[in-house]
Amino acid sequence: MHPELFLLIGISFSLGFTPGPNNAVASFSGFNFGIKKTIPLILGVGFGYKILVILISFVLRSIFIKYPIIKEIIRSLVTFFLIYLAYKISFSIGSSKEKKINPVKFIDTFLFQFINPKGVMAAITLISNFVSNENYLSSSLTVIFVCSFTAFLSIITWTFFGKFLRKFATNNNFIKRFNYAMSLLLVVCIIGFYI
Repeated sequence: MHPELFLLIGISFSLGFTPGPNNAVASFSGFNFGIKKTIPLILGVGFGYKILVILISFVLRSIFIKYPIIKEIIRSLVTFFLIYLAYKISFSIGSSKEKKINPVKFIDTFLFQFINPKGVMAAITLISNFVSNENYLSSSLTVIFVCSFTAFLSIITWTFFGKFLRKFATNNNFIKRFNYAMSLLLVVCIIGFYI
């Protein structure tokens, strides 16, 4: 496993940091609500993805291989969820005097990890390539650790990216444009699932 560790880390980072539904929502939340109010979202993604990787590693790997239809079911579920989320993000602008409530909660992002095609496919890819049958437990734990670390680091980074962009938000038009851009990114993710 040691010679492959750097490759595992590199692939995990590239999968975790590229734009996707989790990262778009984290940027939106960091931008509109700040770091503190985004912590439940960060924890939902981090712990949800960790549980997903554990389940795939120890339980679901053979099921996904035997029944590829599950991929299509996941893709359909996530399409509806992301369209709903894009709508909520696009129209989340209220008046400046109105108290804004983050539309994304811990449970939303935690559960979303189990139907997020990008996350599910990333977990399956990493597990199938880096978990060996000879050293099953040891290699599984290594993949779980690397995936968990990457999930937390990427979601925190995208949250701070959103918070950083907030410095440039001088009026409601900029805020609206940013939220529309994050909604559009979610729609692009949906299209990417079908290409």
